[in-house]
Amino acid sequence: MARRDSSGAASFWALARDWLHAYLPKVRCASDKTIEAYRISLECLIAFLQESRGMKRRDIGFESIDRACAKSWVEWMRDVRGYAPKTVGLRLTALKSFLSYCAAEDVAICAIRDQVASVKGPKAARKPVEHLAEHETAALLSAFSGRTAKERRNRMMLVFLYETGARVSELTGALVGDVSLGKPAHVVLTGKGDKTRVVPLGDACVEHLKVYIEEFHPGLGRGGRSAPLFYSIRGGKPRQLSPDAVSLVLKNAGDMAREGCPSMPDRLHCHLIRKTRAMDLYKSGVPLPLVMQMLGHESMSTTSAFYAFATADMMARAVEAASPEILLANEWWLSEERLEELCTLR
Repeated sequence: MARRDSSGAASFWALARDWLHAYLPKVRCASDKTIEAYRISLECLIAFLQESRGMKRRDIGFESIDRACAKSWVEWMRDVRGYAPKTVGLRLTALKSFLSYCAAEDVAICAIRDQVASVKGPKAARKPVEHLAEHETAALLSAFSGRTAKERRNRMMLVFLYETGARVSELTGALVGDVSLGKPAHVVLTGKGDKTRVVPLGDACVEHLKVYIEEFHPGLGRGGRSAPLFYSIRGGKPRQLSPDAVSLVLKNAGDMAREGCPSMPDRLHCHLIRKTRAMDLYKSGVPLPLVMQMLGHESMSTTSAFYAFATADMMARAVEAASPEILLANEWWLSEERLEELCTLR
């Protein structure tokens, strides 16, 4: 039941706090980053009402929000704040999600929810997916020589990142017990919102992991199967790597790989490796639903929006396969004899 203010109307602030601090984390099991993004979106709306409408925070309520308000807010984000279309869309989506929650709590808010639901954000330009070329991927994965234990750990980490398409949180949170090297080999990754997914492991990656586990988890002595798969020693104990540590590994790998591969991007991050893996699978003919399952996307539209771009090579192969006879340059069909044959009535 929605809490109400002194006028008897549903309290905007009480419902906003319930949504952010109770419903999203405890019912939806949303990640901290998702909740923070939603909070920032509501603060953006509040800032708009304060700056454009001259309202004080204590005077803001659901009566301040309608279709006209949402449309003006979209224009304000784009023209005054200079937000990119994608950012505007995310802010608008957060408001719609919040109003859907509020409408379920108080039927009087249903009309407001329906008005705002019809507002569309600006279309974001669809760009081809940024990903590493084949030679860049090879240079990155072979950047560490493996002369030291740290380099061998880092090399295995890069191979694991590419093989699984893992997010940084999934990489740092992976445990020894999450890896199964028997047939069929796979790893269980825990992603956003504590959702898990099973990712298959190729034979080459399995062989790398066997060697790595034998060296870094001998006899499963360092914490057993509950130990972090990739770790650093702090205080005499294996500790989970931080996202900053992973970023540093990628930066160092990129710097070394760039010596022999000048086209290597200046900024490397886990998501770029993730997109590279997905694009490589897609170009190899793996259906998008399987790519979606591997990436852990809940919606097919999320995957297709990123990866349903045909590369120049893919388009060239498709054209060649669709019209092979046209593409084959045969001299005979333009010969004088052939032209004479075409210009007869028989």
